[in-house]
Amino acid sequence: MNDDKHPDAVEGLGRFLRSRRELLSPAAVGLPSTGRRRVPGLRRDEVAALAGVSASYYMQLEQGRELNPSHRVLEAVARVLQLGDEDRLRLFRMVQPSSRRMKAPVRVERASTHMRQLIESWTRTPAFIIGHVQDILATNRLADALYSDFTQRDNVLRMLFLDPAAKAFYRNPARAKHRAVADLQQTAAQTPDDPRILELVGELSVRSGEFRSLWAREYTRVPPYQLKQMHHSEVGDLELRHEALNVRSAPGQQLIILQAEPGSPSADALALLGSISAPALPRRQPHEDGQTPHGS
Repeated sequence: MNDDKHPDAVEGLGRFLRSRRELLSPAAVGLPSTGRRRVPGLRRDEVAALAGVSASYYMQLEQGRELNPSHRVLEAVARVLQLGDEDRLRLFRMVQPSSRRMKAPVRVERASTHMRQLIESWTRTPAFIIGHVQDILATNRLADALYSDFTQRDNVLRMLFLDPAAKAFYRNPARAKHRAVADLQQTAAQTPDDPRILELVGELSVRSGEFRSLWAREYTRVPPYQLKQMHHSEVGDLELRHEALNVRSAPGQQLIILQAEPGSPSADALALLGSISAPALPRRQPHEDGQTPHGS
């Protein structure tokens, strides 16, 4: 029998992880310390959130029911628990990470040229392409104008949880956040050692208490968007139908289309937004067509 899977080793793993998280205060990992806590140190769900894994997955790890985690997951747990070199080696010896996933490549996503050309040809409909962790890979001009209230437009979740503009922009920000988190959880369940997921969840967990709370929940399905209600600082309220289409030529990517009902106030608002954001035509100088300026 492999010693790493002996019952004593399993029990030792649980004791080891519990003892290390009990040594850490919330403040030590950048979490707010509010109210009286029933357990010393960090809770399981807090370690899970900061490591970028689900609460149930970390519970299985701490209970010894998951003995083949990936190298990346163990690295994330060691980072959250702030393990020194000796403790880190001890953790890896007890669990023996699966070699199947140690060399998972970093996933670099780009929108294809033909998909970019497609959405850029839509002048009356906001559209953009997102990657498997909701990174924004491509946008058309009207989508840029629609989300111009946001300071940084690189990832849907970062916009929702880290940009103050989200509170005023979304008429129902809680619903948008629930859906985005549920979508990310489904992706994380399929690829628990994805480095981009671990990076994103780790950042959001440290910087947003609301995200940590939502990430600790278990979502059985992704709630539909259907209609998105928004408020733009320049054109006012909009109600747009949300469609998310899978890009079959690039698994994991989605084409997001936002449509207004023809003839509706939202359609008028989109048209106004398009005219406001339209690039000004450059003035042609007389010398550009080979002529000399008048009087010279």
